[in-house]
Amino acid sequence: MIAKFHAVSNKSSEITTKEYSTSFSSAIRLLHQDMRQPIYNIYGFVRFADEIVDTFHDYDKTSLLKEFEKETYTAIGRRISLNPILNSFQQTVNEYNIDHDLIDAFFRSMEMDLVQRNYNTRKFNDYVYGSAEVVGLMCLYVFCEGKKELFEKLKFSAQSLGAAFQKVNFLRDMKADYNSLSRIYFPGCDFNNFTEGDKKQIEVDIHKDFKTAYNGILKLPLKSRFGVYVAYKYYLSLFKKIKSLEPARVLETRIRIPGYEKAMIVIRAGVKNQLGLIG
Repeated sequence: MIAKFHAVSNKSSEITTKEYSTSFSSAIRLLHQDMRQPIYNIYGFVRFADEIVDTFHDYDKTSLLKEFEKETYTAIGRRISLNPILNSFQQTVNEYNIDHDLIDAFFRSMEMDLVQRNYNTRKFNDYVYGSAEVVGLMCLYVFCEGKKELFEKLKFSAQSLGAAFQKVNFLRDMKADYNSLSRIYFPGCDFNNFTEGDKKQIEVDIHKDFKTAYNGILKLPLKSRFGVYVAYKYYLSLFKKIKSLEPARVLETRIRIPGYEKAMIVIRAGVKNQLGLIG
């Protein structure tokens, strides 16, 4: 039965999410049951493309990414794929009518990771849009369940949340990006002389993204609001921890949120939710 094949494909995306991101997978579990699998499917797709450009160093990354892109659109058009990650992704794209322009922008940013090492402001904004903001928009298609007016209302906030997550990731992964991949995402930064002023400027920008994102989270449908809020709180806590560190420390280590802190975030968020303080 074809249903079993689709179920196996969906399970592959769920496993991928849980293996690669405990934070996102735990937040996804707090969404309404109807919302969980489509978000797993989006994350699995994004994760596989990201792995090509970030870790497949002994292979022809350019060819692999091009093949993955071609197979993605073939899967969407045929509504089936023997690649379980792409099969689950195409189901979500077709079910929620996700704009293919978002997928185009995502692949353009992945291509930038293959060749771009330093970013000016325009290229940085383009990269963040394609690598993160469009992912927020893909998820928003799921959260809005076809309500176009609501989607348009929350579009900018969803982009801001994606941007905030990505920029925090850049700060968290600064050491690995610079030392292992020779990437400097933030425009105008010299990591051999990364100053408090550089760090502060980046933090001000991220703070604006978080503020805009929060206003949108409060307007999300109930089925998605709590899970997205918890993901927001995870990243906000990580951001606050990074803000407290000296610039040199950020360059020396990868900052994490311990499991017990994540558990406390969920508990506090749950209390707020029960008291009606979210939204």
